Amino acid sequence: MLTHVVFFKLFDHSPSGAAEVRDRILALRDQIPQLRHLEAGVDVVRSERSWDVALLARFDDRAGLDAYALHPAHVAFAEWLGPRRERSCVVDYESP
Repeated sequence: MLTHVVFFKLFDHSPSGAAEVRDRILALRDQIPQLRHLEAGVDVVRSERSWDVALLARFDDRAGLDAYALHPAHVAFAEWLGPRRERSCVVDYESP
C-alpha cells in the first residue's frame, strides 16, 4: 500500500476557505477508483507552524497514485486549487 500525505497553505486562511478545499478533496472519493482511502481535514490548532488543510490518501501501489494524479477529477481539482494555494508539501511512503 502507498500512502500519500499533502499539506496545503492557502492564501485565504479562514475556516470557510479551508472547509471548501476539504470538501472538494472529499468529493474525489467517489470519482477516482484507484483511491482505497481518502480523508481530509482543516487544522483546528491554527498555530504559526500549522498548515490549513491536510489530505491523506491510500493506493494499492505507485501505479494507483500515478493514475490518481492524471485522473480528470484530480486534474480539475488541482487547477481549481492552484490560485488559492500559497504552497503545499507532500510525502509518499509505503505502508503496511
